[in-house]
Amino acid sequence: MTITTDSLLAFAEAQLTESRRVQAAVAAMAPQLTELSTAVAERLRAGGRAYFFGNGGSAADAQHWAAELSGRFYLDRPALPAFALTANSSQVTAIGNDYGYAEIFARPLAGIVQPGDVTVGLSTSGNSENVVRGLEVAREHGALTVGFTGEGGGQMAAVCDALIAMPSTDTPRIQEGHALCGHLLCALVERALFGDKDA
Repeated sequence: MTITTDSLLAFAEAQLTESRRVQAAVAAMAPQLTELSTAVAERLRAGGRAYFFGNGGSAADAQHWAAELSGRFYLDRPALPAFALTANSSQVTAIGNDYGYAEIFARPLAGIVQPGDVTVGLSTSGNSENVVRGLEVAREHGALTVGFTGEGGGQMAAVCDALIAMPSTDTPRIQEGHALCGHLLCALVERALFGDKDA
């Protein structure tokens, strides 16, 4: 089957149109993201920590967002205690081997998470069992549970104090929305804690 340039262009334009629709939906979430960033900043200011986790592309987002907070984003300021639970391959594979893949986030959280902490789970479907389990354990320990997901929220909706759901069922579009939300969240948390000038 031969794919024509015109059909490829039509496909690209459809993808871009859908991406713009999701980005516009994120813009409408600005009040929700601002409220969430305030809650996260308050917990970090009080000595809490932030833990991020997800699978595949969402694991990359978890590491990216943790890096923005623990390193720097816009501001040259003190480091923030932010960690990605996906970064330790020995831990992930040992827990997966000994307890099952569903426990790779729940198990470490059970040993470290505290009531003043923030946990952020990412799953485009909202149904990733290991992400749901991690959020369940975090909630049992009194941490703030935050979910980034796709349309409907899936099983995560029931275990999240705050749910940021992209209005799409297409994984790439959901991930693009998450990328924008993550940058906004990091920028807002940083500004809430340190103002709008370099520290």
